[in-house]
Order: sequence, then C-alpha cells, then structure tokens
Amino acid sequence: MVRCRRSGYARKVTVHRLIRAADSFRAADRFSGAAARWLRRAIQGRAAGVLRGAWLGHPVHPLLVTVPLGAWIGAAALDPWPHQRDAARRLVALGLAVVPPAVVAGLADFPELTTTQRRVAVLHAATNTVGAGCFVASYRHRARGADRVGIAWTWLGLLGISAGGALGGHLSYALGAGVHRWQGGPVTGTGT
Repeated sequence: MVRCRRSGYARKVTVHRLIRAADSFRAADRFSGAAARWLRRAIQGRAAGVLRGAWLGHPVHPLLVTVPLGAWIGAAALDPWPHQRDAARRLVALGLAVVPPAVVAGLADFPELTTTQRRVAVLHAATNTVGAGCFVASYRHRARGADRVGIAWTWLGLLGISAGGALGGHLSYALGAGVHRWQGGPVTGTGT
C-alpha cells in the first residue's frame, strides 16, 4: 500500500484500486467498440467456437497463456546457472512461439465482452504486448551471446506480463469475462 497526498488529504493507493481504475479507461471505448465489431465479422462460425472454447467448456485463451508464462518463468529460474543459458534461451523461444495462438484466442473472446470488460482487455493486451516485446529483445540478445542483457530483458518482460496477468485476472474474476459462457449459468458447488 502506498500513501499519497492529494487535495490536502492522505489517500490509500492499493494494487486493487489501481487495477479497478482500468474499468474507467473510457479512452479505449471508441477503439474497442470498432475492434469488437471488426473481430465479430472476422471470426465467425466454427472457428469462433473453437477459439472461444465451445469444445472445452471454457475460454481457450487462459489455457494457452500458461505456456508462455511457464516458459518465461522457467527461463528466469535457469538464468542464475551459466551452464543452463541455452535451455533458458530455448524456453524464451518456446514462450514466444505460443504467443500468437494465445493472442488469437484472446481476440476471439474480445467481441463477447461488455464495454467495461473491453476497457480492461485493451490495457491487458497493451501490457502483454510490451511484455512479449521484451521477450523478443531477450531472445535476440541471448541468441547473440549477450546473456546478461537478455536476462535484463527477461525481467522487464516478466514485469509486463505480470501487469497483464493482473488485468486478465481482474477481467475473469472481478468482471466475469467468459465465465459460465458454455454452462448456461452459475455452477453450484457440491458441498462436500
């Protein structure tokens, strides 16, 4: 928690409050509305069902993003050991290879979102794009043998995708994006 002075009084600034501020990002409305209409026309029929997870019972995007996340965290975990640098570079590459299908699945979900959810989704996409760009830089430096620079880019990328992940979690858990889409309503627990 951070305290800041504003208009003569102290105000708490929490991570939760910062994430919730994305709900009010009205600057994204015009772009996101046009993008949703275009994507609705571009991704239709069976492709839309496959990309949105009709076959799985829930959205595919959250499933796909686990691969880049795991690969990139794995690369960072291997970085302290110089003899594992090649493995770390390969993990960065694996993560980058799975970014395109994860993005396409996320774009397929976008037209189904409410205006508020789209505001957050635009910021989610932007932060993850910055994070993925950092991993591109990381891979390039690692491939040229500049491992220390590549490692620095990896940590910057992890910051970016962490912000994106926090916004993605807010989309799903706080705003209900994609929740119960294929079940027809809330699922109740069994109460064991």
